[in-house]
Amino acid sequence: MKAQANTRSEYKHFHPITTRWMDNDAYGHVNNVVYYSWFDTVVNAFLITNGALDIERSPVIGLVIETQCNYFASVAFPEPITAGLRVSKLGNSSVRYEVAIFREGEETAAAQGHFVHVYVDRESRRPSAIPEKMRALLQTILTEAP
Repeated sequence: MKAQANTRSEYKHFHPITTRWMDNDAYGHVNNVVYYSWFDTVVNAFLITNGALDIERSPVIGLVIETQCNYFASVAFPEPITAGLRVSKLGNSSVRYEVAIFREGEETAAAQGHFVHVYVDRESRRPSAIPEKMRALLQTILTEAP
């Protein structure tokens, strides 16, 4: 089944991102690996700015165990973009984040995908329950499964 591009209205949090010269590849558009960096940026910025994650001291950290991205339209430097974020699954120790990349002024995603974090104890690296403060924050962007 071919993926369909989502719209802005399907996301609950937005984060502006500035493309950089180095994001473009030899073909004149943003290289596919950069999109994964943007996914990581929007999720971690959301957690950090809302006080749910301290990257140096939080006893529980998220490790990415799965990623995926579909591309619908080309993006190139110096375009400004916006990343839309939502949570589609919130388990005891894992969360599925869904991210869409929107070109300026466009309602349909240029790219979209997901990644799954499993939260683990910082020291032992064993799965750990998502802390309550983080869980409460993630619930604010939780969407119903389609």
